[in-house]
Amino acid sequence: MSLTLMYITNDPEIALIAENNDVEWIFVDLEILGKVERQKGKDSVISNHSVDDLKKLKNVLKKSKVLVRVNPINKNTPDEIKKVCDNGADIIMLPYFKTLNEVEIFLKNLSGKNLKNIILIETPESVELTDELIKINEIDYFYIGLNDLSLGYGFSFMFEPLANGTVDKIASKISSVKKRFGFGGIASLGRGAIPAEYIIGEHYRLGSSMVILSRSFCNVQKIERKDEIEKIFSSEIKKIRDYEKEIALKDRNFFEKNREKVKEMVIKIKQGDL
Repeated sequence: MSLTLMYITNDPEIALIAENNDVEWIFVDLEILGKVERQKGKDSVISNHSVDDLKKLKNVLKKSKVLVRVNPINKNTPDEIKKVCDNGADIIMLPYFKTLNEVEIFLKNLSGKNLKNIILIETPESVELTDELIKINEIDYFYIGLNDLSLGYGFSFMFEPLANGTVDKIASKISSVKKRFGFGGIASLGRGAIPAEYIIGEHYRLGSSMVILSRSFCNVQKIERKDEIEKIFSSEIKKIRDYEKEIALKDRNFFEKNREKVKEMVIKIKQGDL
């Protein structure tokens, strides 16, 4: 089974390019509350997406699902979730929660609505809740957000939770109840702070089945021509799929060596040697 690829965009043209190149989930990001303060000074993007973008995407997409990340639980949560549902979202994501009560509020507001949900584990508090979360049948999918999780633990590099065993522990618990999960993001093969092929290897080792194509995979803010964007998606996703076919045949020894290489690179990056 190949990874479910996601791409963050509210542009119908780019979403269609992504769909035509095997991106199964188009990711609309409505989260703004608290995000600027949390990620101040980091090379991250605060999206300017809106609920109105959903219908524009649904009008052009034929097979890809639309995933929407809403804001953390707040007084406007019921209204926001209703609008997201009314505008055709297929999957809705809860970010940055710290208590079971927040998850319960989220799920309660989805009762009777015909869409899937995904819970974003990206705070140290949510990690501690994993044993309880996996008991909740109403949760469809899980995702582990490495950026905010690293900030929450006071780490200096976003892949530290992957290297120090934190992601392993969460993944093992989720796998025990046979639910799908994913984590982090990847660039093109050979690119990224840790090249994508090593991160893909970790997905396969851990049993992850979904991943976000990061901004560095195809930074559409810096590319004006749509045919150039199409070329990047076509060639680079083919490389990812070909690599997946290759490593799907590898044995445990390969994945353990890949894991050690990731840990080694994280240490070097922290020390400024890479």
